[in-house]
Amino acid sequence: MTDKTIADWQKLAERELKASPDTLTWHTPEGIDVKPLYTAEDLEGIDHLDSLPGFEPFVRGPRATMYAGRPWTIRQYAGFSTAEASNAFYRKALAAGQQGVSVAFDLATHRGYDSDHPRVVGDVGKAGVAIDSVEDMKILFDGIPLENISVSMTMNGAVIPILANFIVTGEEQGVSRDKLSGTIQNDILKEFMVRNTYIYPPEPSMRIIADIIEYTAKEMPKFNSISISGYHMQEAGATLVQELAFTLADGREYVRAALKKGLNVDEFAGRLSFFFAIGMNFFMEAAKLRAARLLWTRIMKEFEPKKASSLMLRTHCQTSGVSLQEQDPYNNVIRTAYEALSAALGGTQSLHTNALDEAIALPTEFSARVARNTQLILQNETGVTKVVDPLAGSYYVESLTNELAEKAWALIEEVEAMGGMTKAVDAGLPKQLIEEAATRRQAAVDKGEEVIVGVNKFRLENEEPIDILEIDNSAVRASQIKRIAETRRARDPKAVEKALARLTEVARTGEGNILEAAVDCARERATVGEISDAMRSVFGDHAAVPKVVKNIYGKAYEGDPELGILADRLKSYKEAKGAAPRILVAKLGQDGHDRGAKVIASAFGDIGFEVVAGPLFQTPEEAADLAVAEKVQVVGMSSLAAGHKTLAPQLVAALKARGADHIIVVVGGVIPRQDYDYLLEHGVSAVFGPGTNVMEAARAVLDLAEGRLRND
Repeated sequence: MTDKTIADWQKLAERELKASPDTLTWHTPEGIDVKPLYTAEDLEGIDHLDSLPGFEPFVRGPRATMYAGRPWTIRQYAGFSTAEASNAFYRKALAAGQQGVSVAFDLATHRGYDSDHPRVVGDVGKAGVAIDSVEDMKILFDGIPLENISVSMTMNGAVIPILANFIVTGEEQGVSRDKLSGTIQNDILKEFMVRNTYIYPPEPSMRIIADIIEYTAKEMPKFNSISISGYHMQEAGATLVQELAFTLADGREYVRAALKKGLNVDEFAGRLSFFFAIGMNFFMEAAKLRAARLLWTRIMKEFEPKKASSLMLRTHCQTSGVSLQEQDPYNNVIRTAYEALSAALGGTQSLHTNALDEAIALPTEFSARVARNTQLILQNETGVTKVVDPLAGSYYVESLTNELAEKAWALIEEVEAMGGMTKAVDAGLPKQLIEEAATRRQAAVDKGEEVIVGVNKFRLENEEPIDILEIDNSAVRASQIKRIAETRRARDPKAVEKALARLTEVARTGEGNILEAAVDCARERATVGEISDAMRSVFGDHAAVPKVVKNIYGKAYEGDPELGILADRLKSYKEAKGAAPRILVAKLGQDGHDRGAKVIASAFGDIGFEVVAGPLFQTPEEAADLAVAEKVQVVGMSSLAAGHKTLAPQLVAALKARGADHIIVVVGGVIPRQDYDYLLEHGVSAVFGPGTNVMEAARAVLDLAEGRLRND
């Protein structure tokens, strides 16, 4: 293509647009300027264009034939209520075409608490399945042949007792550990960055990871010892460059930890896997997976492996949860289908498709079937599996692949200059950058600069509620407590005590393998909480100090009349009261997903409220104590894990018991509209569901504060 041809297109485009084509350039959150036209010139100097699938740097896929030889594995991430209920769900799904089991655990289990612990009253069985011992795990996989079915488990904090329980369950099902296949997430660094379901501080947590890699390399050759996750980073607000860079930097850190255990890189590198989110930026998400394989090959070459498989990045993907919307929820079927296609075009090895109702609650059997069939149709009806890497050679996609790789590598090198990912996490760099990106995106959505159909554009006037799955938390907890008691009565107390003592000793001295010792504990029927506490006694608990980013949301609204009106009202309030309204943003229960809470705290602070950011994992009583001590007018409770009907009334009662029922309680997060009346009847003053505009929420909270001021 000649310069004249390009110039002719430029003139034609300018006539059509009545302006320069430059006005169509899309400035993405990743800092990439996407042009309206790409040509062969954009591919000059790109090194990977001549590569083939199955050969390094694996841009076109880790296997030579990819889906033309075998399609990706269809997985559905699920778990809820009791082991019995989840088992029934898995068996139906497998019979309907699902090819592997992906287990979601409840938050009590994630944080290493048994279901009878007082801190988890509102969490048991709500956001996943409750597992307290081998007895629960055996029920979870009853009738599911573990020698044939691959099992993926999303677990990081309580990874030791969960993996130990799984190994013993296999043994008692007659499947030796060398025949177990699947993946344990085991990715603690991203927990310190975003998801926050950690237990122990970073240093002992890294030791746990290394011990698991060591044990599985020797004992479980078919099992993936770690799934290095960028998914939760994107869900927390990371740009695609940040997700790519921080995930691969985490991977590099885990490889180094394993090498320090004395392992040869080829003993474990082939069993490392990755986990990425797939959002609505269709072509860039596909390019991201291609860039990830390119960069991982570059990183792994540093460790001089002998096997080609040690250079390959293999990944599971899940469609975005954040892209799902409460408003007009059937749109979510369409969003998920596009995201699934993007993952397939990017070359994923397995895929989970989210259900249409997951912005509101756990999926129903109906919505899970629609999500699963999305993949079945994609594999069987579209022809997408017939050709290896259909996007190869695309001017746009190859250019995006290259630019994403370059920008991510620059960020990886920045992390490396800090001494690696553990030190970068300790310094708070990834967390800060991700929270800034999340706040910036929220402002763009609130202002309508980023369109979400049915939310900030093309919104329906009236929406009919949809059927949702609701878990009776009290009944599940009672059932779990009963089984724990039965398990403890049936076991040998001295054998349990001896096994737990050995685990504590291994943790204390560093002599021996922590997972191996925990397997012995699980055989004796020590509970998840008891195994976790044995390590807690040595390692202690990690406690993060909440920090709030500033001047991101406010900067986006600079000069906006909407913000000016709100600022004037806050000024009047301050003149009448002597201070701006003071709000505590509280996270109750064991839910560590804090994107919404952090965005609210940051935005409200920029708008002019005085904000107190509460720590994670508070009980209602602890939040009430903090609200009284900080003399706040409002408590904003953030709920993403379905515990609101238990925890919000308890918070209201705790404030009343302290003579502080003048403090206004509002609740925001993943809350079905069907629950609004219940919360309002139990003392909550306002409910802000998914997709709420932050400026509208700020006005509503100020209305409440002004009303209370007038009543005073």
